[in-house]
Amino acid sequence: MNKKILILGKGFIGERLQKALNCQITDCLIKSYKDAEKVVKRHKPQVIINCIGLTGKRNVDDCEQDIDGVLLANSFVPVILLEVALRNNIKLVHISSGCIFNFDYKKSRPIEEESEDYFFKLFYSRSKIYAERAIAKFSRDYNILIIRMRIPLINEKHPKNLLDKLLKYNKVIDIPNSVTYIPDFVRAINHLLSIDAKGIYNLVNKGGLRYPKLMQVYQKHIPLCKFKVIALKKLRLVRTNLVLSTTKLEKSGFKVRNINSVLDECVRDYLKS
Repeated sequence: MNKKILILGKGFIGERLQKALNCQITDCLIKSYKDAEKVVKRHKPQVIINCIGLTGKRNVDDCEQDIDGVLLANSFVPVILLEVALRNNIKLVHISSGCIFNFDYKKSRPIEEESEDYFFKLFYSRSKIYAERAIAKFSRDYNILIIRMRIPLINEKHPKNLLDKLLKYNKVIDIPNSVTYIPDFVRAINHLLSIDAKGIYNLVNKGGLRYPKLMQVYQKHIPLCKFKVIALKKLRLVRTNLVLSTTKLEKSGFKVRNINSVLDECVRDYLKS
């Protein structure tokens, strides 16, 4: 086991990263600096990967039902971990979200890491913005790495999986969105750690996924699956729809696959799981 790396949070992302990196992981409750300091003294890591976060039980709308819990997990804990990392000369890797931005499809330019065109209408997005804005300032001068992922797609059955979510509905929207294919995500994390990267990186697959495309690939294997396309204007929920740039990640030396090129692989493995 790689004892140099400690993952905080045994959720969907944390467990998969731990398996891929073969490192330490803990699900301890952090409410104060002292809590974080105890974890550091117990495990003595050189790298902390913060996977603590709340996205809501069903979806991000549920974050409104636990405002204090979401602020603690998504906003305050990352800042506490930043302070403990600075004081103990530990590299901090913070898992952030691409759902913090607005996106103008008319401009058709993917969002780069330096963008500040934030999306404030959704509480979940605001909770992630609070932490990222604070940590980003330090990532310029200290060994801090901020990872922005987006809608997770994985080649196995799981409630957090985009495919599992889409299969619950008979209507899907048709608008390009950045998606993070988890097998590629864990490889990208390993790559960035190997080059000791710092700063902000968008960890998504190249291009935008239109949900009907994923469902069509699924239909090839399961013809009985039926769905309809709904116009975005008819969707009353407040959501972010956007495409993130992968240029910086590619320049780091990591080969980024187009999201549409992984769909067949994803669905085949998914059906075997």
